[in-house]
Amino acid sequence: MLALRWHGREDVRLDEIDPPPPPGPGEVQIDVAWCGICGTDVEEYRAGPIFVPVDEPNPLTGRKAPLTLGHEFSGRVVEIGPGVDALRVGDRVAVDTLIFCGSCYWCQRHQVSLCDRLAALGLMADGGLAEKCNAPAYSCVLAPDTVSDEAAALAETLAVAIRALRRGRLRIGERVVVVGGGAVGQMAVQAALAGGAASVTLVEPMEGRRNLALTSGATSAVTPEDLPPGQADLAVECSGNGAAVAEAVQAVRKGGRVVLVGISGKPIALNPLTLVATEKEMIGSLSHVYDEDFRAAVALLGREAVIGDLIVSDRVPLARALEDGLLALLRNPEDHLKILISPRD
Repeated sequence: MLALRWHGREDVRLDEIDPPPPPGPGEVQIDVAWCGICGTDVEEYRAGPIFVPVDEPNPLTGRKAPLTLGHEFSGRVVEIGPGVDALRVGDRVAVDTLIFCGSCYWCQRHQVSLCDRLAALGLMADGGLAEKCNAPAYSCVLAPDTVSDEAAALAETLAVAIRALRRGRLRIGERVVVVGGGAVGQMAVQAALAGGAASVTLVEPMEGRRNLALTSGATSAVTPEDLPPGQADLAVECSGNGAAVAEAVQAVRKGGRVVLVGISGKPIALNPLTLVATEKEMIGSLSHVYDEDFRAAVALLGREAVIGDLIVSDRVPLARALEDGLLALLRNPEDHLKILISPRD
């Protein structure tokens, strides 16, 4: 079968590989329908290895590079492993790709995204940029009839936004600012509105992304220069840009909360007095929890409280996933938002 695999920095190849083995205990095998390309995939290509294990196998999955990318996917169950009772062959599912040990301090507290041995399909084990993929049954959420296969592949992106809003303790009637209009930022706009925000402002330099947020229901969409300070109760920073973090802090009122979702490995300059003197909170948010944020994402898509299709800019066959998917997003990010890949032409 075809698979888009990470071999090394700036070395991602479309390989012909063997199909996955029969699913093991607690696993199912998925015939992949659609898989999204994420900014994490781009960073692994450009600057990796970041998460992909190279020298030593991942302690939880036992795998190291080369590995099949893709951690945002949907599909149909084609084979059931031993001990799986909740799924049947033919079920349409969205797949939460986080894998956790289940026994560490964090897993025992159900904070599985902080697991000491956290792994993910598509980064530490083979993922969904292939024709088939094995996945833990617990991570597969049935897609309602109202959710297309394409929309189900967007549940992971939405779950990241939902997690951030949960971490930020969004309350009904609050004013929200979302900084960064990429895929997660656009989902955060819709999720905040679905969660009862009185107003949602997107901060984004690209006009097209501002217009998309307005189409999605945002109250306003402004450039960083036009963002009024001290007006929001909650800001969600989705760009990973150092300057954007400062903008998010400035956007919230005294006692407001700032949630950092965007990932950047570069240090930023921030005067602690801007937090101390105003009692503002800065909160980190990593990924999502499978039976909380991810299931909530599928539910929101199912009742059309969030319209996932709005963020899809490109649909590409797997045979063109490198040139028209990963590299297109790397070279021309302003022309693409969420690129979905299908194993079928």
